[in-house]
Amino acid sequence: MGTLLAVLCLGCATLLAACASGSDGRSAKTVVVYTSVDQMYSEPILKDFEEQTGIRVQAVYDVEATKTVGLANRLLSEKERPLADVFWNGEILETLRLKDEGVLAPFESPSTEGIYPQFVDPEGYWAGIAGRARVILVNTDLLSPEEYPESIYDLLDPRWPAEQVGIAYPMFGTTSTHAAALYAYLGEDKARAFFEGLAERGVQVVDGNSVAKDLVAAGRLAFAMTDTDDACAAIKAGRPVTAVFPDQGDGGMGTLVIPNTIALVRGAPHPQEAQVLIDYLLSEEVERQVVKLGWSHLPVRPLAVEPECFDVGGVASMNVQYEALFDWLEPSRSELAEIFIR
Repeated sequence: MGTLLAVLCLGCATLLAACASGSDGRSAKTVVVYTSVDQMYSEPILKDFEEQTGIRVQAVYDVEATKTVGLANRLLSEKERPLADVFWNGEILETLRLKDEGVLAPFESPSTEGIYPQFVDPEGYWAGIAGRARVILVNTDLLSPEEYPESIYDLLDPRWPAEQVGIAYPMFGTTSTHAAALYAYLGEDKARAFFEGLAERGVQVVDGNSVAKDLVAAGRLAFAMTDTDDACAAIKAGRPVTAVFPDQGDGGMGTLVIPNTIALVRGAPHPQEAQVLIDYLLSEEVERQVVKLGWSHLPVRPLAVEPECFDVGGVASMNVQYEALFDWLEPSRSELAEIFIR
């Protein structure tokens, strides 16, 4: 009986060791990533990482209702005892907030080589990969090409009735990011005048970019501001729409590009695995995949890849420093809440 018990114990120990080391003999390694990128886009990339490295990924995905803010608040609440290693954010402002709150740690990665300087934090707390851009989505049944708007200022132009022009509430989401960028780029007086003009004109203000996209696609709006991912969804669905990158002419301000951002959590429980994942997520391979999957459309480095839906060659981005944009986020939200009070 004692011999049998010893054999059983030895077998259990062997089984546990095998489970810990993985079927291929490698020691079990884990990395925890919080990501606000839609699961349908981020999960295949994380699965590829697992297959290539043998490192198991525990991913926490954001929910649509809370967007990126939910994960950022979770990271803040875990600041003293972090559970996550890496934050893969589908935008940038909450990443900057986490940096400001001391949640992130600086890192270096060879994968940042070739990324345009605008998309790499000079202090090393974050780096970007392919971004979404702000576009004007146009209903092609309602407007002919010569009637298409070319600038955000066309939202103020009386040639288009106010009830046919739309934006999402500028206190939330990427519309809020765009608003803060305009405050940083134009200055407070000009930016406030622009938004006051929209409110006084009575343009349609709706609950989110996807709603704006749906209203244009249905012909209830002639055009509206949205992001490239929403615009591409409507184009791929065969709706009568096209996207215009605004303010592209000589002297134009360009359009806002909102990059994905990758960051290291301070006190990450698995720092070595976190570094491997960061290097992978910032690689050309992943940026190309992100563009091909359709989550983002504008690479942030010279990259030979054709995104779906758009010709992005030569698209001019707004020359705005993201730190300055972040500084304007709360002041602009406060002003815009007064202008667009429900």
